[in-house]
Amino acid sequence: MINIFKYGEVDTAAIVAPNVPTVNVADTVAAILQNVRENGDAALKDYTARFDGAVLDTLAVSAEEIDEAIAAVSPRFLEILEKAAANIRRFHERQVRNSFILNEQNGVVIGQKIIPVDRAGLYVPGGTAAYPSTVLMDAIPAKIAGCREVVMVTPPGKDGKVNPVILAAAKIAGIDRIFKVGGAQAVAALAFGTESVPKVDKIVGPGNAYVAEAKRQVYGLVSIDMIAGPSEILIVADGKTDPRAAAADLLSQAEHDKMASAVLVTDSAELAAAVQAELEKQIPALSRADIARASIDDNGKIIITPDIETAIDIANAIAPEHLELCVDNPFDYLDRVRHAGSVFMGRHCPEALGDYFAGPNHTLPTSGTARFSSPLSVDDFIKKTQYTYYTRDALAAVAEDVAYFAEQEGLTAHAKSARIRFEEKA
Repeated sequence: MINIFKYGEVDTAAIVAPNVPTVNVADTVAAILQNVRENGDAALKDYTARFDGAVLDTLAVSAEEIDEAIAAVSPRFLEILEKAAANIRRFHERQVRNSFILNEQNGVVIGQKIIPVDRAGLYVPGGTAAYPSTVLMDAIPAKIAGCREVVMVTPPGKDGKVNPVILAAAKIAGIDRIFKVGGAQAVAALAFGTESVPKVDKIVGPGNAYVAEAKRQVYGLVSIDMIAGPSEILIVADGKTDPRAAAADLLSQAEHDKMASAVLVTDSAELAAAVQAELEKQIPALSRADIARASIDDNGKIIITPDIETAIDIANAIAPEHLELCVDNPFDYLDRVRHAGSVFMGRHCPEALGDYFAGPNHTLPTSGTARFSSPLSVDDFIKKTQYTYYTRDALAAVAEDVAYFAEQEGLTAHAKSARIRFEEKA
C-alpha cells in the first residue's frame, strides 16, 4: 500500500534517485560494446539468438515485412497513428530554428547556420511491451529537422519478426531503414557501425538499464539524447480532484516499471486517503498488476502539504518527468513551475494524453534531470555552425585590440596572427 506523509516527514531529494548503473551492468555493457565493435554483424546475431531467442539470417527489415505488418494492423489503429503523427508534426514544426546573418558594420559579416545531423539512430524498446508511440515521438522530430537518414533498431520476437504496430508506426513516421536488434548491442551497432547497420551521429530513445548504460558509454563517439531512468509522475492536486482519476494517473506510470515513481502531493488529507484506497481497488484489475504493485508499494508516495503553492515547491525540488496540475485555473500556477519534463494542465489532461496523442514529445528527462534538461525536440537533431567574415579594412580596425587581448592571455602566436597581415614583408 502507498504510504502517506505529512509535509516535512519525507526527504524530497530521495524520492527520485539518480540513474547510476551498477558495476555489473557497466562491465557487462562494456564487454558487449567491445564484441560488437570487433565482430560486427556476427556479434549482433549471436546476441539476438541468446537474448531474444531469434535466429536471423539478415538483420534488416525488408519492404515486404513492412507491407505485411501494415496489413496485419487494424484500420482503426492505423487511423489513430496517423492522427497522433499529425499532432506531433504540428507541435514540432514550431520548433524549427532558422539560420541568421548579421551585417551591422562595414566589412563585417557574422552568422550561424542550422544544419541537421546526417544520420539519426532511434532505439525502440521491445520486450514486455510494444511502443509505437516512441517511434512517432523520436522519428518525426528527426525528419522535421531534415536528417538525411533516420535508422531504427528494435528487438525482434522469437519468430524473428518485429511487432507489426512498430513497423506500421515506422512507415507513418518516414523511417528510412530498420534493423532487428535490441539491447546494448543495438546501441553499439549504431555507435560503431557494422556490415549491415550504419554508424549514426545521434542516438535517441529509451531502453532498459543496459541500453541506458550503453548510451552513456558511447557518448562522445556519438551524441545521445539523455540517460533515461525509470518513469516518473508527480500529481499536484487539490481537494476537488476525483480520487479515481488521480489513482488511475499514478498507475499509468507505475505499470511501466517496478522502479517507476508515482507521487501525489495534495493539500487535502481527505483526497490523500481516498486515493490510497482507490489504488487498492484499481491495481488488481491491471494487466501489469504485479509491476504496478511493486512500483506503488516501493516507490509510491502521497505527501500532504499546507497549500498548493507548497505542493508546487515540492514538485520543483523533485523535478519530475511528468507533472500534473489537477487544480482550478492551472495556468495561474504555471509560472511557479520551474523544473518538470512535461506539464499536464487541469483535471481533464491525463499524462496518457501526452504519451500518445496531444503532440508534445514524450521522451522526457528523468531522475531529476529536468532541472537542466529538456524534452526531445527538433533541436536534438540539429547542430549549429558559426561563420565570420572581415574585410582587410575591418580587420585593420580591430587587429591591435585582438593582439592586445591575446597578449593578456600569454598567447603571442595569437597576437602575431592578428598583426602579421599588416606588417611589411621582410
